[in-house]
Amino acid sequence: MGTQGRQNGGGERPLAGHHDVLICGASFAGLAAARELAGSGADVLVVDRYRIGERPTSACGIPTDWLRALGLMEIELQRFGELVVHSAGGTTVLDLPYTFSTFDYDEMCELLWRNCDAAFETATVTGRGGEEDGEIAVETDRGTISAPLVVDALGWPRILAPDGGFQPLDAPLTRALEVHPPGTGQDLEVWVDRRYVPAGYGWCFPADDELRIGVCSYRPPSHVRAGTDLLAADLGREPVRYQGNWIPHELRPPAEAGVFFAGDSAGQCLPLTAEGIRTALYYGVAVGRELRAVVEGRRSRDQATAAYTRLHDSHQKGFRLLLFVQRLIPRIPPRLLAPLFRVYRTRWLVNLTFNAYLRLAPPGFVGEASADDQVRPGEQQGDAEQPLGTDRDFVKAE
Repeated sequence: MGTQGRQNGGGERPLAGHHDVLICGASFAGLAAARELAGSGADVLVVDRYRIGERPTSACGIPTDWLRALGLMEIELQRFGELVVHSAGGTTVLDLPYTFSTFDYDEMCELLWRNCDAAFETATVTGRGGEEDGEIAVETDRGTISAPLVVDALGWPRILAPDGGFQPLDAPLTRALEVHPPGTGQDLEVWVDRRYVPAGYGWCFPADDELRIGVCSYRPPSHVRAGTDLLAADLGREPVRYQGNWIPHELRPPAEAGVFFAGDSAGQCLPLTAEGIRTALYYGVAVGRELRAVVEGRRSRDQATAAYTRLHDSHQKGFRLLLFVQRLIPRIPPRLLAPLFRVYRTRWLVNLTFNAYLRLAPPGFVGEASADDQVRPGEQQGDAEQPLGTDRDFVKAE
């Protein structure tokens, strides 16, 4: 894709007017949706309160095959074939059926945007206006804009929902905090240890010359600053460059009142692990393809809504199972965790569960043709040295 999207700073200039597609949110889900619309001829506007790539919100780890499928192997920082799990009773090393990679948030956002031909404006979305003749109005701090096709990829607040979203302490959200001290490491590590958090886990993801160390709590009222500082101290690292976020752990409706929701706004973040980048990309690609079908006259908005909802609902069982385990682990006596992890490390069991986990947002989906067998942006890209699907046991898409 030779055309790059256009970024405008905004400033004091009022924002108004009609567009074919309006994507609210310029992180992974929103950019993936915009990327799918490249070359469609649609007038696509992406808005976000921050410039693209400006505000990282996660540890930025993902199955390596997702980077490969998107043609983004150049941003890989480190690759891991094992997961080291620490608990109060010992350490277990899980040999994974596929690898995970760390990367930098701003680099992925920049490269996703490079394959877009949309326009971008900095503006804070404040809510939804009315709908007239199929045009949905969206209110921002710079004025009102409208489009017949609107995506809310703004995160867990779900700003464009009819009920106005929800607040953290009353919502199914995981509280997370991370620090980024300089340092190097070779292991992808997690801690299921109540010294750091009663219900949740800690992690350390090496990323070239920095370590991403954090703690998350499945219970919103439980603060994680002390646990994060303690884990960093135990690793001999200074807690610097704090980065916090709320992460949804229950699915919500993928479409309401004509608006499509993708990523955290639809609760499409995996319970238990709080992994949300892969799912944001997956559902962003999906909603982008549906919007393209509408723009090109192959589907109505209602048909696109139904198709996107079916995809979303097809993963309900897997999400519910992960949520069950998320609620179960804090109830297990600490002395039993290490023995249970040692049983779990059996290769067939690790392969079975991790492969099923990958199928909740499979990387092969990026290369799949849509219902009309249309080629998508970026499909021609790849890693020449390691083609898609050759990295250990690549799992086919559902």
